[in-house]
This record gives sequence, structure tokens and C-alpha cells, in this order.
Amino acid sequence: MAKKPKTKKKSPERKQRCGPVAKKVPASSDIGLFRKEIDRIDDVILELLNKRAKLAIEIGKAKASRNMEFFSPQRERSIFERLSANNEGPFPNEALRAVFREILSASLSLEKPLKVSFLGPRATFTHLACLQYFGRSSQFIPEKNLRNVFEGVERERVDYGVIPIENSTEGVIAHTLDLFMECDVRICEEIMIEISLDLLSRSEGLDDIRRVYSHPHAIAQCRNWLESHLEDVEIVDVPSTAKAAEIASKETHSGAVASSYAAKLYDLNVLERRIQDIPHNYTRFLVIGKKDEAPTGRDKTSLMFSLKDAGNVGALYNALKPFAEHDVNLTKIESRPHKGKAWDYIFFVDLEGHYTDETLVAALGEFQEVCSDLKLLGSYPRGRQVRSEEMVRVGKNES
Repeated sequence: MAKKPKTKKKSPERKQRCGPVAKKVPASSDIGLFRKEIDRIDDVILELLNKRAKLAIEIGKAKASRNMEFFSPQRERSIFERLSANNEGPFPNEALRAVFREILSASLSLEKPLKVSFLGPRATFTHLACLQYFGRSSQFIPEKNLRNVFEGVERERVDYGVIPIENSTEGVIAHTLDLFMECDVRICEEIMIEISLDLLSRSEGLDDIRRVYSHPHAIAQCRNWLESHLEDVEIVDVPSTAKAAEIASKETHSGAVASSYAAKLYDLNVLERRIQDIPHNYTRFLVIGKKDEAPTGRDKTSLMFSLKDAGNVGALYNALKPFAEHDVNLTKIESRPHKGKAWDYIFFVDLEGHYTDETLVAALGEFQEVCSDLKLLGSYPRGRQVRSEEMVRVGKNES
């Protein structure tokens, strides 16, 4: 009986080197077929996008004939929610939202481009908040100061304005609150984005930096990092992070604390990423307009008021008591000096709910009896927190 030839066993090292035998690596011809199918799908998407655009144009004509508003935030929100709920993957919902943000923005521009003002210049975080909410097909108008943004909306030179209201680290922006006292505008939306601050420069390394520019809030948010890594460097306050990047782009041995998008816009090197002292640092922005928003079921209401009997013990407690008695939750309260009355104060409050909700109507009815100068700033949907990764994606798509 003949012996079977011996087979040489593969060593574990050889098996590891060869890789799993069951895994098939696609041939180049297979990749070509996949790419051909992707091209076909892209052509179908393009055809459908143009069909969608033609329908948007017809809707625009119908709105114009009926004197209707062109921009409908409620409609856009329902589209995002429906698509996210129906998405079975693997395409991620965050990316889906970014794609349709631009589709909706481009479609709206075919009806009527939105005019949106913001605290400029370009590449500020306010600018990125504009892109996040409105998409890049809107007409963005940078303003030199917040007052110009408020007045542009109040006098209807623009459709909307975007303004910063508070930071999770540095707190409220007092000048924004002051302008709400003076201007007749409504809060329509809120946008909350994560602030990721980078050190930008024309230089190649930290050793070359002699001074650093940025907005005072950004400097404060990076104070520990700057003291640890650039202890002897001059710190210079400027009106915005984008202005800091612009200055640094024209000077040698200078740096800027700004966004990664500012690095792209001003052709700067990113020497260090995410230098903010607190990792999850958010800024809340408000979209201001002239009209009230319809209830969504997940709303906030902002208002401001002063007290009738501010000198009495428990005056503020008694004024706010109706909200507790009607189960209305207060999420924020701030005070500012009343510019028309010495040692008097204006209070700003955020509440849960829409001002048309039954419980809020009842609470406000009692509340207005014990306060003065009551001004409803608007009811609007609660904003979602946008991570910095999404903002980078928005910035890369904007030109």
C-alpha cells in the first residue's frame, strides 16, 4: 500500500502573512463594474435633482401669485425629520442632513434667494452658523457690528439675521441682549454649534510665534493652553476670530486663534488643533426675523421684562411664581441694567413651550399683571447641538 505524500503544514506566521483565505479581493474588472454602476446612479440623481428644481420653480410661482412667504422653516424641518426616519443606511444621517441642506438651499434660491446678514467677516463662527442653517445658496451679507444686523432685519433690508447670544463657557453676550431692548425683531430659530478653536499661522512651528490675535472670548476659552505653550507671547484682542486670521495671514511670526475654515480661507497652517480648554464648548446663535414661528411641539419662548415693584422683598419671586404654578419650566434668566431708569433692571427669560400653548397663555396672563415693559421676543423650535465635525464639513463645502 503506497504511502500518502506528506503535506507541509503552514506555520502560524505564514497563515498570518497570507491573510484569511475565505476573503476574496475584488478583481480590477469588478471595481470597474462597481464604478460604472455608481456613475449610472449619479446620472439618475442628477436627473431627479433637476426634476425637483423644476417643481421648486413652479411652487415659487404659486407662492408669488398668492403673496405667500418663500421660505418655510417648518417645511424644511419636516423634510429633514422624514428623511432621517426613513433612512436605513449605511449613509449616515448627519451626512444626509448636510446633503439635503444644500439641495433645499439651492431649490429655494431658484424661487427667491434669501438675504441673510451676520456679524462678519467671512469665516467667523457666526458665518459658519449661517451656512449650517441656511445652506450656501443664500445671499450672506457680513456686517461690521451687531447693531447693523438688528437694524437690517428691523428695516427689512434682509430676510433674516444671525447673531451670537451666549457661549457655554463664557456666558451671555451682553450687547446682544441690549439690542433686543432697542429693536423690534423676533427670534425665529436657535443654532447651537460646537466651537473648535485652532492655532493658525504662516509659520511652521510654535517657536516662531511672537504674538497671537483673536476675539476676547476665544482667547478666554484657550487661556490655559496659551499660558502653557506660548507663555511669553503677546496676546492681542481683535473684533473676530476671522479678523485675527486675516491679520496673521499678512504678518510673519504671528498666530491666530480661529476656526479650521479660516485656515483654509486665509491660507494658513494649522499648528495645533482644538486648543480650547474645555473640550465640549458650544455657542448658541439666534436667527432673527420679523414674523412669528408656528408651534412645533418642542419649542422655547424668550421674553424680557422689568418689575413694577422692584424695591419690594420677593418682587422677582412673586413675578415668576405664575410659571411654576402652571408647570412652565424656566430654562434661563439674565439681568441687564435698564438704560432708561437708574438702578432698575431688565430681565431676560427663556421658557419651555410656545406662547400659544394653553399653559403658557395662562401663566403669561397672570405674569403681565406684576411686571412692566413686557416684550415677547419670540417662540421657536429648540435647536440641536451641531458637533464640530459637521461644521468642518459645512466649511469645506463653502467657497
